[in-house]
Amino acid sequence: MEIFKAKFIEKIIRTPSVASFRFAPEKKIEFLAGQFLKIMFDEQNLSNNKLNKYLSFSSSPAESYIEVTKRITESDFSGRLGALKKDDVVLFQGPLGKCVFKPEYRKIVFLIGGIGITPVISIIGYVFKEKLDNDIVLLYSNKTEEEIAFKKELDFWRQEARNVKIYYSLTDCTPKDEKCIYGRIDKGMVQDNVRDIKERTIFIFGPPRMVEAIQGVCLELECDKKRVLSENFIGY
Repeated sequence: MEIFKAKFIEKIIRTPSVASFRFAPEKKIEFLAGQFLKIMFDEQNLSNNKLNKYLSFSSSPAESYIEVTKRITESDFSGRLGALKKDDVVLFQGPLGKCVFKPEYRKIVFLIGGIGITPVISIIGYVFKEKLDNDIVLLYSNKTEEEIAFKKELDFWRQEARNVKIYYSLTDCTPKDEKCIYGRIDKGMVQDNVRDIKERTIFIFGPPRMVEAIQGVCLELECDKKRVLSENFIGY
């Protein structure tokens, strides 16, 4: 795994509790949409687990910059990220991860919770920019509308990309947006909105309990286990 340097460009607020951080790498970084990388900040922190954390790329491989996105917490790691100033140099290691987009996945469904959306943004952004025709369905669950990260980008793709269908599910409020669905991602919601799920490669990203629950839904629906790819997203 390569260790490389990148200069901090800017912080972008996505929701009241989620922010993206963009960096200019010292050279073009080759990675696959869906991969992640390790942030180590500097050489003094190479073995400091409190400041060495893994985050998914939310930028697509087609971009010149790299972007990571995370939920902001009171952790040392969040504090260090939030304190970055323009042109600060940060150490990264990667890319890492095998749960990635492949062009041969002709039909895909993403069953996503919260900050698990980050690699999906990388994947859909790549598919859209490269004008690929993979058939994509996204079910994206959050507690409230205000917590939908990347809603501007997702709404754009929903309107402009004919091969991408996007549904928001909200668990803790009655949706104001008529395009939102009320409730958790469960068997009924999947059956109503992804009737051909057995034909699709399934990506499940989100908090561990949610990932486990949706894996159970896929089992109930008799989906092929070989076509179910998942990763747990733990806040720090």
